Amino acid sequence: MTASNAYGQLEDRFRRLSAVQGALAVLHWDSAAMMPPGGAETRGEQIAALSVIAHELITAADIGDLLAAAETVDLDPWQAANLAEMRRLWRHATAVPPALVEALARQSHDTELTWRSARAANDFKSLAPRLQSLLDLVREAAVAKAEAFGLSLYDALLDEYEPGGRSARIDALFTELEAFLPELRARVIDTQAALPPALPQDGPFAIEAQRALADKILDVLQFDRAHGRLDVSHHPFTGGVPDDVRITTRYATSDFTRSLMGVIHETGHAQYERGLPLRWRGQPVGQARGMTMHESQSLLFEMQACRTPEFIDFLAPLVRETFGREGEAYSAANLRRIYHRVAPGLIRVDADEVCYPSHVILRYRLERAMIDGALKVADLPAAWNQGMQELLGITPPDDADGCMQDIHWPGGSFGYFPTYTMGALAAAQLFQAAVAADSGILPGIAQGDFRPLLAWLRPHVHEMGSSLTTDEILTRATGVPLGTAAFKAHLEARYLRG
Repeated sequence: MTASNAYGQLEDRFRRLSAVQGALAVLHWDSAAMMPPGGAETRGEQIAALSVIAHELITAADIGDLLAAAETVDLDPWQAANLAEMRRLWRHATAVPPALVEALARQSHDTELTWRSARAANDFKSLAPRLQSLLDLVREAAVAKAEAFGLSLYDALLDEYEPGGRSARIDALFTELEAFLPELRARVIDTQAALPPALPQDGPFAIEAQRALADKILDVLQFDRAHGRLDVSHHPFTGGVPDDVRITTRYATSDFTRSLMGVIHETGHAQYERGLPLRWRGQPVGQARGMTMHESQSLLFEMQACRTPEFIDFLAPLVRETFGREGEAYSAANLRRIYHRVAPGLIRVDADEVCYPSHVILRYRLERAMIDGALKVADLPAAWNQGMQELLGITPPDDADGCMQDIHWPGGSFGYFPTYTMGALAAAQLFQAAVAADSGILPGIAQGDFRPLLAWLRPHVHEMGSSLTTDEILTRATGVPLGTAAFKAHLEARYLRG
């Protein structure tokens, strides 16, 4: 091996790794959206085997030498950023032994499948032992990574989802949010109480009609059907790979608005994946810049763009046409009252913008406590209910709509939750900057034309991949790093002045 070809060898190795990880992503999607129940055991074996293969690829004995040699070569900025990402991923992988990687893959698959039936039956006791076993494995991995990176247990996990992210930064941002959100929420609720309430919409709404509306909105949002598809799962998510993006939603005949916003949310994720730099497909630098940026794109579509008066005015006639409904309940004004209603609720994915951060703050505190060993899984329901009462003034009537409502912990994703609210902050900054930079974005949205918005997002966010940090991308695009000011201004403008 010579220093001059070390970098090229690394690109080849990581391209192969990307192919294996892409296959895993599609298998995970299939498990959630298509796989018959009888395939679960075999699928678990497949996922575990491929997870070990992926781990072996990135931890091969000569990778460390290749990285060291490549660092002596003159590289262009994108190559240098790619090499830095390679080293970060390699350090994460080498910290965890193969046996633990396999055990985590098996246990997370088993626990997620158990969660599906346990939540449906409101049976936390059946989930708790498996979730505790999974948590023990996650903590074992966290200990290994914390030692390798010189970080706290939680920060070692957080770094997987938000590279360079640290709980001290999250604590500071969340403290700022907690300083104004309760008072703002109370003011908004008082303001809305003085207005006419939203009129009820008379369901049921046929699933086929909801799918038809989703198809129309996918076209409006420029969803690339040649490189993606929409399906149904227990919990909406985006999977697959940039050239084969899989998104899901879930339908309820009593309410079409939840499934529709789920589709819009996941389409934001899909657009980010599709917009990642084509030149760097299969390389770490060509991947999304962590989950803060990923969630910023889903929330920019769902909360920023598609709850504007412009979009709701465009949406209202589509709703009336699709469901064959007329009357004031299906007017744009009533849809705005529905989509802009602020009230504490039990379910995170259905929460309004003002209450949503409190859901995330609760999960962040609980998962940190679990990772630090201060909270056992058996005590999670009581801790959850207490936190909901303290933060939102409500207590879940059961665990299905309490601590079992999210897929993340049963799927092994600890350290993910804070990126939702950090993504909301970033979304507010980015949409504010986009609208200020291009006066055609809001008029375009009013006509169902999202091309101007995408034309701004592509170069400022999507095509940056992982070439820069989250703060560097935001600073280039908006002038400032991640903060709470734009989010606060957005909430006040939409819910107190609108």
